[in-house]
Amino acid sequence: MLGNRWRQFLFLSLTAIFMLPVLAVMASWLSLGEPGGQAWQILREMGQTVLPDYLLTTLYLCVMVAVGIVAVGLSSAVVVTLFEFPGRRFFEWALLLPLAAPAYVVAYAYTDFLQFSGPLQTFLRSATGLQGRVFPEVRQVGGAAWVFVFTLYPYVYLLARAALVERAAHLMEAARLLGAPLRRRILEVALPLTRPAVAAGTALALMETLADFGVSSYFGIQTFTAGIYKAWLSMDNRLAAAQLATVLLGLVSCLLFLEHRSQARMRFAVTRGARAGALDCRPMRLMGRFRVLAWLVCTVPVLMGFVLPVLFMLRPLIADWSLLSWVQFLNWTLNSVRLGVVSAALAVTLAVWLAFNLRRRPDRPTRWAVRLVGLGYAVPGAVIVVGLLLPVGWLQAMVPETGVGYLMTATVFGLVWAYLVRFCAVALQSVQSGYARMPISFDDSARMLGVGDLALLRRVHWPMLRRSTAVAALLVFVDVMKELPATLVLRPFNSDTLAVVAYQLARDERLGEAALPSLTLVLIGLIPVIMLTRTLKNADSST
Repeated sequence: MLGNRWRQFLFLSLTAIFMLPVLAVMASWLSLGEPGGQAWQILREMGQTVLPDYLLTTLYLCVMVAVGIVAVGLSSAVVVTLFEFPGRRFFEWALLLPLAAPAYVVAYAYTDFLQFSGPLQTFLRSATGLQGRVFPEVRQVGGAAWVFVFTLYPYVYLLARAALVERAAHLMEAARLLGAPLRRRILEVALPLTRPAVAAGTALALMETLADFGVSSYFGIQTFTAGIYKAWLSMDNRLAAAQLATVLLGLVSCLLFLEHRSQARMRFAVTRGARAGALDCRPMRLMGRFRVLAWLVCTVPVLMGFVLPVLFMLRPLIADWSLLSWVQFLNWTLNSVRLGVVSAALAVTLAVWLAFNLRRRPDRPTRWAVRLVGLGYAVPGAVIVVGLLLPVGWLQAMVPETGVGYLMTATVFGLVWAYLVRFCAVALQSVQSGYARMPISFDDSARMLGVGDLALLRRVHWPMLRRSTAVAALLVFVDVMKELPATLVLRPFNSDTLAVVAYQLARDERLGEAALPSLTLVLIGLIPVIMLTRTLKNADSST
């Protein structure tokens, strides 16, 4: 009984740790019960000044991003799944390459190449004799939407392609045998099957858009995330930042609900007979202009989301090679790697502990703790930062001599805490997938042989979880390396990371110096893309 109570206490403590940022942000609204209080005054002032702009700009950006990623992701998924043309195997994995490039890095690359003093406009002015700007400024809402569309469309592409591979080919072949033309087979058979997948992928991409800080801050766009940091750091108004964070959290919660509901509908049952039936379900071969159109549909996203940004960053890097400080670059890299390794080790340890306890004793505290950890990835970094620093400020005001402020801001404790709240869900999902492939009969056999819990985890589970835990650690490591909002605020003094340095150098218009850390982040981001490509190839070969 004592052991069970100790487990419940641990799970309640874990729940409090992961819920603290959200609870602290929600607690900022408690003073709304006083009609003339400070919270009402701040809320009224924001409603008359910045709140409408934040809301309209954020919604406008989200609408453009949603339309763009559905058009790009769904069209590319349909082309590479249902049709055969030269280069199709290459595009199946090349369309995933934009996942390796953080959106703020792509924004830096496009800004350097397309700005008024950039090489493209300079060349066009010299060729045409024009004196002014040749085309509109890239630093606007439309430019941000362009960046998000070509860096986030793989969310829709991946899920839509999985839905099409699962069932569409068989149904389209059956419709062809019934005399339906190609246009009708695509519009009435294939595309309806992808609706839940497209909705889930769009929700995930929009959550990334709402959580972004690098693009919106660099482009000067008045989104909720940029407003939160402006209210906290520039205006020194913590209550206003907390209220903006609450509105942002509400928008993310709506998208999270949509994503969960769409994922629940993405359950397609394909019988063995359908897979091994007599229907010829090979992709349809394209010829002539349709082949050229397929190449364009697949080539443009890869060029815009990965190839061109990398080339744009290589140009200033080569031009300003002599300005680089390799000693500083090594320090930035070591700081990033150190934080990534520590966070990955802690996240994997916590994920294995949670998944093991859920498998052995799926009681209510364990299930709730796992659900809360799983929701952490959907919480934007700006909300986590506000939610962690608000209690610190309250505690410092009540007990000035406490050292909690120093612990949270002058050491890596607060930063690692923020990483765990946000990225532990990534490790937990990978570890749970490893447990899903492990028969429960192994546990029953070990129990009958008198094996205890620790021995079961060490001798039975761990040998079969090594690959899943390695993948989990790698994914958390890459996410920590690319994380910008939390690192920008919570990092200790003189502990800059590659992401922070790239942002600061780009903000100071030192894009040549920002190219090296930006390209390093892109190369690190290629690691999970390569892993995902191998996984998709194995899945295609098994089907």
